[in-house]
Order: sequence, then structure tokens, then C-alpha cells
Amino acid sequence: MEENSNLRATPLLEQHKELGANLAPFGGWLMPIQYGGIIQEHHWTRQNAGLFDICHMGEFSIEADLSKSNFADLFTIDIKNIPQGVCRYGFMLNQRGGIVDDLVVYRIDNSRWMVVTNAATTDSDESHMRKNLKGDFKLENISASLGKLDLQGPAAAKVLIALAGEGILKLGYYAFGHFNLLGENIIISRTGYTGELGFELYMPNQHIVELWHKILEDERVKPIGLGARDTLRLEMGYNLYGQDINEEISPLQAQAEHFISWNKDFIGKPALLEQKGKADYSKLVCFIAASRRSPRHNYRILHKGKDIGVVTSGSFAPSLGSGIGMGYVEQSLSTGEEITLAQGELSIEAKITDKPFYKNGSARKAIINS
Repeated sequence: MEENSNLRATPLLEQHKELGANLAPFGGWLMPIQYGGIIQEHHWTRQNAGLFDICHMGEFSIEADLSKSNFADLFTIDIKNIPQGVCRYGFMLNQRGGIVDDLVVYRIDNSRWMVVTNAATTDSDESHMRKNLKGDFKLENISASLGKLDLQGPAAAKVLIALAGEGILKLGYYAFGHFNLLGENIIISRTGYTGELGFELYMPNQHIVELWHKILEDERVKPIGLGARDTLRLEMGYNLYGQDINEEISPLQAQAEHFISWNKDFIGKPALLEQKGKADYSKLVCFIAASRRSPRHNYRILHKGKDIGVVTSGSFAPSLGSGIGMGYVEQSLSTGEEITLAQGELSIEAKITDKPFYKNGSARKAIINS
């Protein structure tokens, strides 16, 4: 394929080419979509361990004493109560209550933090933070120097213990620690985007190629592209920024109120309270098709012949053998209600369902039993 010179590439571009990856644009980056096939890579991750190049994600290092800055007000979650060595998922909002980004906040120590953002929003996130931060703080965008690999799947812990030691066993879900790997003291967190037991490894860029090859020496690990990452996340009902959520969508609409701490101040809270009081907003629903046919982004959602919404994410679910998806509707629908997903003369019969679609993920299982 002809590569677009305007696209950025991670340090692993040549490794992906050597593995025969299908490369394509994603959020301004040239990324591996698949190596041997999306369905094959999907099943391998669910059953073994998959290695993902996620070096395009954004990372920020922040020094901020919460008593001397408003850093905590940037997030919908209560970061004051995050213990050292723990990370939390949440949102940054604009004044209208729309989602600027969904992200993960790491508490390194009492006043040092790392914030991990989506790739396409890294620049706008930095602008948002610098515009709204007040008081005593130091903010550094470290995205260009820090690489990130995700090791996901039931065998991930055993693979990583062989490389980083048995300290990995101490990591609970959404906990992290510092580990010596390839001569570097790096952060490894028990997090991920697949629903499986997994880890995210933050390594300086100059060592990321060596780490990639080191992990792939284990026969239980195969490289996995963003195509399978998308089907894996969708089976769990995880939102994709820019597709399922954006600056015009609130956490209430995205059915993500459990990531809002109402007992604290945060940017966008007054708008959310007003929206919650009116309760007249469109809401995200999940649905499963009656066949293998897959709904796609921007298909219309019909209920009893009436157009009530739009599909934001849709795909064939390899673990379920059915088409699945999510979208926003303008009326309340109960689990089991029948809908039609349509585009032009094409239509797919489906039913409203609860998430996650796939319920056998290993993400929260004890490592010792993995």
C-alpha cells in the first residue's frame, strides 16, 4: 500500500511490515489492522495472549498537590481517594457536559500522576488541561518519548512473570507497579481494553522494539491488530472515543453514570445535573442480531417501523457468532425488545440486550488461577 506521509507511525512500523500486517490510517496514525486475520487474532487473545502496539496513545506526567491546585476538578471521578499504585477510568468534560475524552488516571504518589488519553485527542486534551488547570502544578506531555504495549489474554500473567518477576502476582485489577525490565524501571498496570486478564506496559521508546521482540519469543503470544482490538472491546460493550462518545455526548447519555462522583466538583457538573433533571436525552443501548449479519456505524435503528436512533458501533462478534452493536435511541427500550437495523434496503433484525455481550472474560479473575 502507498503510505500517507501525513500519518504518524509508532516506533514499531518496520516490525509490523516484517510480520506482513495490513496497515491502515487510525486516528491520524498508520497502524496494524490485522496480521493473519481479525477473527483468528480475536480468538487467540480470548484463549492465549495477544500483544498490541498501543504506542500511539497519549501520556501526561503531572505534579499536582490536590490541596494547592484544582487538578481533581478536571475529572468526573474522585481522584482524591485513589490510593498510590492504583489507577481509575473516568472522563474529562467540557462546560456543556460533553466528553472531551475518556481516560485513565494513575496515582504515582501523593502529588505525582500519569494520565493516559486517546491518541486522536492528545493535543486537545493537553490544551483543555492547560486552559483549566489552576494553582500549583507541572504538566508534561510525555507521549513522544513513552511507548506502550498491551499484553492481553488468559496466559498474559504467566508470560509476563517470566519477564518481570512474580511481583506481577500482586497486581489487582486496575493496580500498577514499577518493574525492572530490559534495564528500565517501568510502569506495568493490570488494565486493558479486551475484557481479558491483561497488562499495559509503559516503556521508553528507545527500548520498545526490543521489548516487542522479547515478548513475542513466547509461543503463547501473537501480535494482534486493531481490528481484533475493536471486536474484543465491542463484545465487552466498551465505548470507542470518536465513535460512541464525543464532545456532544455526555456520560449520562453513554450510560456511564457509575464513572461520575456526584459528591465532588468537576467541569461540566452543572450541565450534567440539568440534563439529569430533565431526563429527556437520547441513551446508549446494546443489541444483538438474530443472525451473523453485522450492523455498521450510521445504520438507523427502527422500533415498530419508527426511526428512533443511530448505530455507533457494530460488528460480527467472533465469540458469540452473531452481529452485535451499540447506538443511541430517543426512547426507552427494555431488554429483549425487538428492533431493526437498517441502511437503505438492507435490514437486520435484532434485540436489545445488556452488556457485556461476552460474559466469560478473564479480566477480573485471580492471576494465580490464570
